[in-house]
Amino acid sequence: MRDIRAAVSELYASGETFAVATVIDTFKSAPRPAGAAMAVSASGEVFGSLSGGCVEGAVHEEAMEAIRTGVPVRRTYGVADEDAFGVGLTCGGTLHVFVEPVDRARYPRLGAVLGAIDEHQPVAVATVVSDPSDADRVGRRRIVWPSDAEGDVGGARLTDALDDDVRGMSAQGGTGLLRYGVDGQRRGDELEVFVQSFAPPPRMLVFGAIDFAAAVAELGAYLGYRVTVCDARPVFATARRFPAAEEVVVKWPHVYLDEVADRIDERTAICVLTHDPKFDVPVLTAALRTRAGYIGAMGSRRTHDDRMARLREAGVGEEDLARLHSPIGLDLGARTPEETAVSIAAELVRTRWGGSGRALRETTGRIHRDVPVEPFIPAGFGHVNR
Repeated sequence: MRDIRAAVSELYASGETFAVATVIDTFKSAPRPAGAAMAVSASGEVFGSLSGGCVEGAVHEEAMEAIRTGVPVRRTYGVADEDAFGVGLTCGGTLHVFVEPVDRARYPRLGAVLGAIDEHQPVAVATVVSDPSDADRVGRRRIVWPSDAEGDVGGARLTDALDDDVRGMSAQGGTGLLRYGVDGQRRGDELEVFVQSFAPPPRMLVFGAIDFAAAVAELGAYLGYRVTVCDARPVFATARRFPAAEEVVVKWPHVYLDEVADRIDERTAICVLTHDPKFDVPVLTAALRTRAGYIGAMGSRRTHDDRMARLREAGVGEEDLARLHSPIGLDLGARTPEETAVSIAAELVRTRWGGSGRALRETTGRIHRDVPVEPFIPAGFGHVNR
């Protein structure tokens, strides 16, 4: 929904009935995680993707039927062994998809949810996707905010359990299925509720207003980060030079970092590209005191050795120094700012998901990891099953 919210907002504003198909669970090598969504208009136009093309045709038919009948459905799509071009996932995985009709009457608070996403405010939507005891309950939803909740899912016991569990998931940016008894008992599993958390996107702090920073900011924004570029030199730190950044700050890097330290969490990436001791030693000393999930610093081997010595002199311990990605990035042979940004982004992804950084043809086993490596938990990912 986050990725297609502009299209969904336009369809919703039109007053027409449209359909939204959402991946609610996956098994093995599924191409998209839980939460991936596709919208279909009444005229059949498609926005977004669930699998990169494997099941979209079949889901499109289900979406048009849901618009026609007004009835939501839960479908499972898996590998098509006999016909690789049939309705299935040739990668060998399984997708569980919930397709529901959407309009103002069925989803009166969708505008508020979309507004919260746009304003980077946390919100979660819990939707009943399966209930063998009461088909009419399927499609009911509850919207859970940090200090409020609304929506009738049927039964006080289920409502109370959902509010507690969804807030716990939302705090971690978790998206996935919860299972309860038909009356909301936590020890049951007959009733399935899909929870999609919309936590604010993770932050990327880029220190050093240089050409490499512009490329890193652009790629960081593409990966879904809210990017801030910071430099003490006003002639270089301008919004025009960094159009992909959400904000450009003119301050000494360590001063700015101290000001925002309480907003830095395990999803935050800090990239120090100054490679100047008067800038990078103070800001790295401050950064290594934060909970940031990724801290990288650019420079040559000689710069790295000098930097490490200066950080030790500044009192940074070996355990904290071990968190530092320096020199920053993976060994791709990068030379240009754009290539270097790809190298840094690749290391970020590897850190998030625990990949090896090797060529896939040199590895064996599953390609996609189920969950990120702790403590880095990106917004909107993760699977919870109870």
